[in-house]
Amino acid sequence: MTETNKTGVSFSFYSGHYGLEEENRVLKESIGNLEKEIEKFKKGPLVICEVKEVFEHKCVVRFPNGNEFLVDKTANCEQIFPGDSVVAEQKNLTVVGKVGTSKKFDVEKFVIIEKPKISWKNIGGLTFQEQEIKEIVELPLTNPELFKTIGIDPPKGILLHGPPGTGKTMLAKAVANSTNATFIQIVGSELVQKYIGEGAKLVKDIFQLAKEKAPSIVFIDEIDAIASVRVDIGTGGEREVQRTFMQLLAEIDGFKPLDNVKVIGCTNRKEILDKAIVRPGRLDRQIFVSLPKEEARLDILKIHTEKMNMDKINFEEIINLTNGFSGAELKSIATEAGYFAIRQNRTVVTQEDFLKAVEKIGRKETDQSFKKMFG
Repeated sequence: MTETNKTGVSFSFYSGHYGLEEENRVLKESIGNLEKEIEKFKKGPLVICEVKEVFEHKCVVRFPNGNEFLVDKTANCEQIFPGDSVVAEQKNLTVVGKVGTSKKFDVEKFVIIEKPKISWKNIGGLTFQEQEIKEIVELPLTNPELFKTIGIDPPKGILLHGPPGTGKTMLAKAVANSTNATFIQIVGSELVQKYIGEGAKLVKDIFQLAKEKAPSIVFIDEIDAIASVRVDIGTGGEREVQRTFMQLLAEIDGFKPLDNVKVIGCTNRKEILDKAIVRPGRLDRQIFVSLPKEEARLDILKIHTEKMNMDKINFEEIINLTNGFSGAELKSIATEAGYFAIRQNRTVVTQEDFLKAVEKIGRKETDQSFKKMFG
């Protein structure tokens, strides 16, 4: 006979002496498993530390809050050196393992480092935003002496905000290209790490990398993932996000306005950002990138169709049908129109191809909006 107790453990009962022995064995095994689970819950959280000095069986480590401790190393801990990142048990301050193999591994695993090829001529319909970002980012990097002569400090960074697909990332890449700066791109959610202190260290390493590769632009996409309004009470995960956010603020505060590092934050949800990130001295210059109006849509569409083989295209008709479309969607229309021609073995794109593309892309947008509203 088999029964299941309240914990979900099944027991089989047999008659006679053998049945009692089997029942006793199953109970002992179940108790052993439960004791292992309890031990897991008793263990304290692991924290990421930086090694400062190494001795035979001990080492000095710096915790994320800046405190330094002389701690033990476990016997099975691999060889560590000053500057390494290690995992330590917060409860008994014992180093139990090493994180990563080098600073390059830690940082470049999470960021995209490039010299962008996008230039200002590849961007249409954003004349005002282009002028703003040139004054705030490009001019201080290319002509810092001008600001010294006038006696003012330029903003350390900017916040680009607006609907998805409106060209925020392209603006950041274009200014990096125009200044010949290294473009370091990271998604905000990638800064939220598993271990306590790991996200904060990653932020620190990213800015160190930016200084090494200066002039550079640190572009943080979806910055709201780590810079949303802070709460007084939260889960361990929320507290770790706050630690990462505080490190980001410290790094921005740590360099001068005329240093060769600029920060560009990007978000679709400006309303949930913590006011600390946009206060004076940080990302205090905010640039709204809106959906393109008629003239802007025409500029964008002409840029994306410049190299296409077309036959008498009525752009005005297309523009009238694309009210509310983003720049990314206009680019998709041009691509889709080309595919309609390819499917019919033609080498020339026609007006009908563009109208079909508008209908297809518009239908996708409607379906996505419906899903957001009704799930």
